[in-house]
Amino acid sequence: MYYSDELIEEVRMKNDIVDVISGYVRLQKKGSSYFGLCPFHNEKSPSFSVSRQKQMYYCFGCGAGGNIFTFLMEYENLTFVEAVQMLADRAGVELPKMEYSKEAKERADLKSVLLEINKAAAQYFYVQLKNEQGRAGYTYLKNRGLSEETIKAFGLGYSNKYSNDLYQYLKSKGYSEDHIRQAGLVSTDEKNGVYDKFWNRVMFPIMDVNSRVIGFGGRVMGDGKPKYLNSPETPVFDKSRNLYGLNRARSAKKSYFLLCEGYMDVIALHQAGFTNAVASLGTALTSGHASLIKRYVQEVYLTYDSDEAGTRAALRGVPILKSAGISAKVIRMDPYKDPDEFIRNLGAEEFEKRIMNARNGFMFSLEILEREYDMNSPEGKTAFFRETARRLTGFEDELERSNYIEAVAKAYKVSVESLQKLVTKTAISDGLAKPVERPKQAASKPLKKEDAHLTSQKILLTWMIEDKRLFGAISQYIRPEDFTEELYRTVAEMLYEQYAQGELNPAKILNYFTEEGKHREAASLFHTRIKELTTQQEKEQALKETILRVKKNSIDVQTRNLDPTDMAGLQRLMEEKKRLTDLKKLHISID
Repeated sequence: MYYSDELIEEVRMKNDIVDVISGYVRLQKKGSSYFGLCPFHNEKSPSFSVSRQKQMYYCFGCGAGGNIFTFLMEYENLTFVEAVQMLADRAGVELPKMEYSKEAKERADLKSVLLEINKAAAQYFYVQLKNEQGRAGYTYLKNRGLSEETIKAFGLGYSNKYSNDLYQYLKSKGYSEDHIRQAGLVSTDEKNGVYDKFWNRVMFPIMDVNSRVIGFGGRVMGDGKPKYLNSPETPVFDKSRNLYGLNRARSAKKSYFLLCEGYMDVIALHQAGFTNAVASLGTALTSGHASLIKRYVQEVYLTYDSDEAGTRAALRGVPILKSAGISAKVIRMDPYKDPDEFIRNLGAEEFEKRIMNARNGFMFSLEILEREYDMNSPEGKTAFFRETARRLTGFEDELERSNYIEAVAKAYKVSVESLQKLVTKTAISDGLAKPVERPKQAASKPLKKEDAHLTSQKILLTWMIEDKRLFGAISQYIRPEDFTEELYRTVAEMLYEQYAQGELNPAKILNYFTEEGKHREAASLFHTRIKELTTQQEKEQALKETILRVKKNSIDVQTRNLDPTDMAGLQRLMEEKKRLTDLKKLHISID
């Protein structure tokens, strides 16, 4: 959905950043800014600053920063459009209705109806749990140690023994048989006609990240089969792209998720205070799950069952998470089967200790690998190390691979050099690497040089936004086109235009970047961490060096990209180089 720049700015201006963030963070005024504990990292003293004047926030501890849209995108994990819609609703700004094609409207209407049906079904199940016919389900949940508060928080319910009472209830609410079937709540056959998919089961509503009921899981009462039954795939339910408990875990503000196998594990952990627990929905962990997790955390602790099946699941999960850029650790539940059983027997404090002692995912996989070899025989031990070396070649980053080689060598009491040679030999024999050749020059230098130039460009943008005096000094020598990264250049163009119009409004600049990734990147340009400079002389020297670095890089980039036949361009670059030489002799003042 596209909204005009004017409408986005209207929404932003009608939502004061201090007022909005105060709903999430306790702020206290200090000088012209407001301070509080940062919601994006754990800290004991306030380093989170909110400026009413600039309508921006910044954390001096972790570097998070941006405007009110950035804050909601980060805190609520919303897209830019969702953040605009949320703030528009808060401020009473009417947004234009989305226009659909006929097919798209039909799909949207169907999803809306199915979500309504699921919500009605969840409410029905919840009521049944508290009635006489739900006694078996209610007793089961209480025997599992769940409190009334937990039962209500997760919307747990019960499906009656009668085979079609939910169907009859939903029909009485005006929903069609076809829609109820598409919601995955009924089945049909010649013998029984239409009947409920779930009956005589404790019901676990499955919610999406926005707490909308998209499906159900049901645990049978008694010895019926299957023990657990889940909703089928529907237009609103894709089990490979949703996680049970994510709607609650995403607000936990922990740096990691506890990934479980079952509904009860998640619920038990949440009740014990571990509100960052989630579970896959009756299916093995997928790359879709990993991508979803990556939106919220960079680290996962696998709390799978301690039996053989749970171990295999953990071993499958570690590389899937690694491929998504997520660090994985494994928590062992021994002597108990799962987190639910562990918590009920040993309590939250002991589980916290297990978290602290969690095994690195790769090292855990080697512990399990050991079982396949006779580590007491030279042949078995050699075979184990050969397989270990093969696995170590899977680390593409050289530094990461070296760190793991050191860790493995230390754990298994072999020399780092011998293991490194085995890894190299294995990589060559498997065709994953070429024999080492002595390089003529370090290949990494250009990359480091480029990164330094981008950092210098970020520093200039931050300075120009923080101090109007610096814009005057910088703009004498640096133009927007000197910013070689496209996004940086766009920000610079808008910033220079604001200064020309006498209106510095960095929060407004961020409105331009509606794509989530670009918005976050643009926000980071306004709050680049800069080494603290104490004296005026240090500041002026740093400013001069940064300007020189950015200008020289700009000239170098333009020279590389210049058409040899462009004589006017060549003449312009020669003049730029002369100005650069003259600039080196000048003193830049920021008074």
